[in-house]
Amino acid sequence: MFPKNAWYVACTPDEIDAKPLGRTICNEKIVFFRPRQGEVAALEDFCPHRGAPLSLGRVCEGNLVCGYHGLVMGCEGKTVSMPGQRVQGFPKIRAFPVVEKYGFVWVWPGDAAQADPAQIHPLEWAGNPDWAYGGGLYHVECDYRLMVDNLMDLTHETYVHATSIGQKEIDEAPVTTKTEGDRVITSRFMDNVMAPPFWRANLRGNHLADDVPVDRWQVCHFIPPSHVMIEVGVAHAGKGGYHADSKDKVYSIVVDFLTPETDTSMWYFWGMARNFNPRDTNLTAQIREGQGKVFAEDTAVLEAQQRSLSANPGRKLLMLNIDAGGVQARRIIDRLVAREQQPAPLTA
Repeated sequence: MFPKNAWYVACTPDEIDAKPLGRTICNEKIVFFRPRQGEVAALEDFCPHRGAPLSLGRVCEGNLVCGYHGLVMGCEGKTVSMPGQRVQGFPKIRAFPVVEKYGFVWVWPGDAAQADPAQIHPLEWAGNPDWAYGGGLYHVECDYRLMVDNLMDLTHETYVHATSIGQKEIDEAPVTTKTEGDRVITSRFMDNVMAPPFWRANLRGNHLADDVPVDRWQVCHFIPPSHVMIEVGVAHAGKGGYHADSKDKVYSIVVDFLTPETDTSMWYFWGMARNFNPRDTNLTAQIREGQGKVFAEDTAVLEAQQRSLSANPGRKLLMLNIDAGGVQARRIIDRLVAREQQPAPLTA
């Protein structure tokens, strides 16, 4: 279903600042906590004493204290102490590689020996004062690959998001798809169109006229294991479109981290990074609210789609030209999963 030898966004830093957080990722129950300020740890969410979730406990002096009988667990998964007990023979629980980077907490649910934080793909906007970011988190009851399909084919915007970002020209503009190694890129360009409501608001946010024709673009990047970054924006028509000067356009990156929870549920970390008016906090809040409504519409459709697919497991689905981005992304996911399932080579 999903590669495990990969970095997934587990949570945002504020989710673990006050207390431990229990979260299922790739069917692994994991507890995240801060041993000390600025540090993060991730352990199997299972107390070896009676099996209670360690996430119900608390952090004390850098260790995780089980909320059931007071067992004290260290960051490496070894029991440190327990009231009235000798703990030397207690079994060690699993510790997961975890790192805080780019404003997110990332976890590696697979083979710890293969985890390298350098493999987390760069986010040019993160921590950059010339950019602003606002986002949120949705729990979605669907196979994460359905969300990959959704984001790599934006044709649905005309219908699902008719009052915000949808417009008929999306249907009419040709889509190109290309694969570069383990990445997939789909592109759509619409010239000399009127901006839909969401983008009219963004034009005003950058002090640009919103009642004139624009050139619009959507460039979707699938990055394994399940991340989709979408370059989006509009420029006043005839000013160069995607390549227009910043004074004539609004340019943003739609950020989509899709973290599988189970086979049919996921954590959806969504947001938008922009490089215009980055210090306008009211604009950031406005964009976040508008984008949140758009993704809520996606969530409703995808959860209904999952229920329909679960009720009809034998039905064959059509694959059309607009599905090429999602199809290529799934092939890469399948290849990564197959690679992990290959038996280890025999040693002499």
